[in-house]
Amino acid sequence: MAQTHPKFKNVIFTLFIFSHLLEAQSQEFSRNLSPKSLAFKKQKLSHLHFYLQETVTGDHPTAVRVAEASTTNKSRTAFGATVIIDDPLTVGPEPTSKIVGRAQGMYAFASLSESRLLMALNYVFVEGEYNGSSLSILGTNGVFSHVREMSVVGGSGVFRFARGYALAKTYFFNLSNGDTIVEYNVYVLHY
Repeated sequence: MAQTHPKFKNVIFTLFIFSHLLEAQSQEFSRNLSPKSLAFKKQKLSHLHFYLQETVTGDHPTAVRVAEASTTNKSRTAFGATVIIDDPLTVGPEPTSKIVGRAQGMYAFASLSESRLLMALNYVFVEGEYNGSSLSILGTNGVFSHVREMSVVGGSGVFRFARGYALAKTYFFNLSNGDTIVEYNVYVLHY
């Protein structure tokens, strides 16, 4: 039977202990990082302007009610209704205008006393310098207010570590079927 030289036993033991220490460090829950280690550049402030085109009728709706409470249909504010959206974002207000992205996510009717939505959605961009990037929006939307403000809480791609706000203003609302065009001005800080 082969024997290990005594010098090599110490080397093997030291390597064994060192590898376990490295493994223990790699399983930390959190650690502090220098912003320079992530190659942060100077922050930019960008202004994005587009129109959200929401269609709730026809053969190809972009907004679909997926849930409601047992009392939703008795509520004057549709309280409890939840809608999933995949709305086109366009350069202009015309439905045929160039698509620059999509608003994908959900909103819920979240007030008993007024028409107010809880919005949780992503603006997913498909054109220009923001192609493949997204912004995450979270906030309240009082649909009959002239201008509504929601928070930009993050993003991906070019908008990684983004923060800012989105201003929504109804451009067109069809009272008979609910189809809507909303103008958005989004101000976002990003790297």
